[in-house]
Amino acid sequence: MASSMGGMFPGQQPGPGAHPVGGPGQPGLLPGAANRGPQGNNTLVDDLEASFEACFASLVSQDYVNGTDQEEIRTGVDQCIQKFLDVARQTECFFLQKRLQLSVQKPEQVVKEDVSELRNELQRKELLVQKHLSKLHHWQQVLEDVSLQHRKPSDLPPPGPLAFLEQASASLPPAPLKPS
Repeated sequence: MASSMGGMFPGQQPGPGAHPVGGPGQPGLLPGAANRGPQGNNTLVDDLEASFEACFASLVSQDYVNGTDQEEIRTGVDQCIQKFLDVARQTECFFLQKRLQLSVQKPEQVVKEDVSELRNELQRKELLVQKHLSKLHHWQQVLEDVSLQHRKPSDLPPPGPLAFLEQASASLPPAPLKPS
């Protein structure tokens, strides 16, 4: 795999038989990948880093801070951002290409990675379910405590002007029925 990543990182040369773009007979995903930059040895990572730094430099440059032409400033910043996005797309294409090569050369490795990702996702979701269950139990307990507090006052007579009379009459024996 390291030899298939040749030319991507600084100081690394393409491996024997490695093609900087699509491979033998394939259309290139990264036009001009073989000779980037002024020295011809810049990698996508170098280009990505340089374009990222250029984005920040354009935002904090004294020319832009002191500039009065907002359209010129906007155009310069847009160009820097567009270059960064272009290099980011090229980098993404590079890694997608390497992923495709790996899936063709070692399909069992891709399956192992997929299984590992699924296990990690399952573990993460189980932890999430446990977290929600603990919150559910907590709120069920709070609800139960609140409902118990509301039941206790209902055992007492309702407050009001007739409450005392109702309580006093409840303790009297029932009145005898009159025969008709």
